[in-house]
Amino acid sequence: MASAAGSSNVMLAIHEKKTTPTDLYRPLRLYIASAYSEREAASADDDLSVVRDLRAAVEQPSLPDPSSLEQRRDALLAYARALALVEPRFPISPDRAHVHSLTFTWHDAFKGNKKCALASIHLEKAAVLFNLGAVYSQIALAADRSTDVGIRTACGAFQSGAGAFAWLRESGLAAKAVAAGATTIDVTPECAGMLEKLMLAQAQECFFEKVIAGGKPPALCSKVARQNLNNYETIVVGIFYEEAYAALSAPPLSQHFDKTWVSHVQLKAAQFYADACYRYSLDLHEKEEIAEEIARLKIGMSALADAKKAAKGVAAQLLDSVNKLESNMKTNLERAMKENDRVYLMRVPAAGSLGALPAASLVKPTSLAEILDASKERLFSSLVPDGSMKALSKYTEMVDNIIRTQAEKLQQASEITRVRLKEMDLPDSILSLEGNIALPLDLKEDVEAVQISGGPAGLESELQQLRDLRRVNQELLVQTEELLQKEANEDAQFRTQFGSRWTRPQSSTLTKNIQDRLNLFAANLKKAADSDSLIERGVKENYPLMSILDKRPIESALPSISRPIMSLDGNEDAIVGALKQSLRQLESLGAQRAGLEDMLKEMKRKDDILPKLMAGVGSHDDLFKKEIAKYDSICAEIGDNIVAQEQLLLQIQAQNEQFAAVFNLEDYKAARERCYKQIAAAAAKYREIKKNINEGLNFYVTLQEAIGKIKQQCSDFIMTRNIQCREMIEDVQRKLAGFNFSSSSHSSMQRNASVPPDQSSPSPPPHAQAPYAAPPGGDSRPGYSQPEPRPAYSQPYPPSYGAPPQQPPYVAPHPGQYQQPPHQPPPGHDYGQPAYPGWRGPYYNAHQPQPQQPGPYPQPPYNAPGAYPPHQSNYYRPQ
Repeated sequence: MASAAGSSNVMLAIHEKKTTPTDLYRPLRLYIASAYSEREAASADDDLSVVRDLRAAVEQPSLPDPSSLEQRRDALLAYARALALVEPRFPISPDRAHVHSLTFTWHDAFKGNKKCALASIHLEKAAVLFNLGAVYSQIALAADRSTDVGIRTACGAFQSGAGAFAWLRESGLAAKAVAAGATTIDVTPECAGMLEKLMLAQAQECFFEKVIAGGKPPALCSKVARQNLNNYETIVVGIFYEEAYAALSAPPLSQHFDKTWVSHVQLKAAQFYADACYRYSLDLHEKEEIAEEIARLKIGMSALADAKKAAKGVAAQLLDSVNKLESNMKTNLERAMKENDRVYLMRVPAAGSLGALPAASLVKPTSLAEILDASKERLFSSLVPDGSMKALSKYTEMVDNIIRTQAEKLQQASEITRVRLKEMDLPDSILSLEGNIALPLDLKEDVEAVQISGGPAGLESELQQLRDLRRVNQELLVQTEELLQKEANEDAQFRTQFGSRWTRPQSSTLTKNIQDRLNLFAANLKKAADSDSLIERGVKENYPLMSILDKRPIESALPSISRPIMSLDGNEDAIVGALKQSLRQLESLGAQRAGLEDMLKEMKRKDDILPKLMAGVGSHDDLFKKEIAKYDSICAEIGDNIVAQEQLLLQIQAQNEQFAAVFNLEDYKAARERCYKQIAAAAAKYREIKKNINEGLNFYVTLQEAIGKIKQQCSDFIMTRNIQCREMIEDVQRKLAGFNFSSSSHSSMQRNASVPPDQSSPSPPPHAQAPYAAPPGGDSRPGYSQPEPRPAYSQPYPPSYGAPPQQPPYVAPHPGQYQQPPHQPPPGHDYGQPAYPGWRGPYYNAHQPQPQQPGPYPQPPYNAPGAYPPHQSNYYRPQ
């Protein structure tokens, strides 16, 4: 791979495949003499010499200067056209080796030590087409992109290179070469597709350079930016690079290319995606959409950071460009975050919630069909009847015109029918009269989704889940506080009993941080209860609106066309019957058109007049007139079908006007539209309430796990304190015993030191030892923390009575979610030191905003203003 830096960016070019000299003259002449005659071989000497010279020119290495590259391009094009004429006349293939001693040898363009030698015209054509694309890339790389002319030249050459590789892939030539036995990776369809995307990416990048850095006036650049053209350009460049990198990362290319070259493509993909985010964020900033601006900048910077980690050996110019872009994005991000914190106070959306960036491609592969067309070449014209081939081409064009014209007529007739019936609201009005009412597809899908999730009738059970989870959290909180209070009371009793001899720290000094956490949990629970009340009130107030969603089927809620109460002549059934009969006739005409179109295609597929042309019976014009007449009958049938349809549509229109007047269709349509709007509004309100309930359930489940962990830590703390208590009692007893060594004094000391059962060195209650006797991997919480058995909650929010529930993957902080503290002391923590220092963050004072602590969990609820306005669209926010 060759690379070079243009006016600002580094681009890549492809080296040509190398070949060994091959003599075409002698093998092809021997074949002509054998298959035709020596006379024909002698007459073809000049053509054979031309082909030999063209092949020799291709064998010569190219020079890097622009004029030599253009000559090289012309030589490859000439040889490619010659091969197009050689292929149908000379059977050169491994399984049809009629041309003896002719083998083509080509080396891999990316790994020169690998080569393929094969008697296959497909390998030769594929290699020449590959080299044509490579030369176009070299022409583009040699252009001076600091000028407008150079940029246009490079952009056009890259598009032509993409056209060469697209032709190699789309024409099936690469697949044929592989099927014939080609073993080098560079001529596979996968490699051709990758190189096509790379060429398009670099062509689009040239256009981007022309608009942004091509010396355009600032006013024009500003106008272009306002129209988002810059951003569209950037994102398409990034998409092309991403597609090229994806192909490079997949077999069979993943192990074939140099790692530095792969890193270049990967970094380019990240650079232009990040640049698209950056330019899109500029437009967002002008619109004061600060939240999305922040999200886009973060996404782009993340893509750059990931790509830079894997970028090894890429050009210094590219790294400099990437670093400059990253610096600009960082500056804008810091500015936007400050403005958001001080002025806008918008909630930054999650990356997954953002839509795709707009994109518009201004480049495409240049078609090489015209310059590769060999129909005007005269090589070997004496070997094949050239006139017959031209005649066949002319006849084929005549047939194609007939097929195309008639197919357009059929499609136009079907579209007219569809539009006219829709304007008359048919056959929907007939179906409604018969009770076969159907919702629009998008509305029906919304209703089905609501009903599958339980519908409005199922909201009460979910509200009950909220109540039960809130009660469980409150119970856990009370139990935890009781554990701490019990330990504090015991400590106070021993302190009173032993006085100054009781020297260990007071419980209140060690549990202050824990108590602060519990107080914060209690405050969060109170706020959550207020949010639950808002949800319940929303359900109650909107239930009359949402109740329509519980109707099954939902179509039963739609109005239907009713027969008139009073009939003047009693001919309603006759009107409906006549209209239905006309609709059935119209349907039959549509089916007939589909059959006629299939007949046309089948006739063309079987229409082969080549044997008649080769036989030379009569003139070509007489033969064409006779053969084309086969299509007259089907063309007449198509015309009759279209005329019959037009007459039938006029009849249906008159019948429908009579039907609408008798059955008062205008009132029915108005009522139906009102019902559609009611259903849509009910579905939207249901989704809003359902979302709020799910946020609440997630909050309670997360908070329950957090309280459970705090409770376990309290149990560990109490266990440690109990052990310290026993050791201190023993120590005090030993000190008191040392004052008197007499037997009586000793007995007296034992009596004084003996403590009644309720005041002696207390061992932890039996139920407090459960966690330490449990096997590894079991429930880590003490036995007494288990509440009374309750019915299990339905998924996905079961109470955390056993192992903590599995939480969904974290995406982004949400005001309605709880953040787990990042630091937890292990069992045996030294409680003589200030406990849980990591918790003195945003939870230490719930009323003062604190910096966010790092960690994998979301923010605690209600510690910062939410991004929602004060209405019932989101209940889990600060009150």
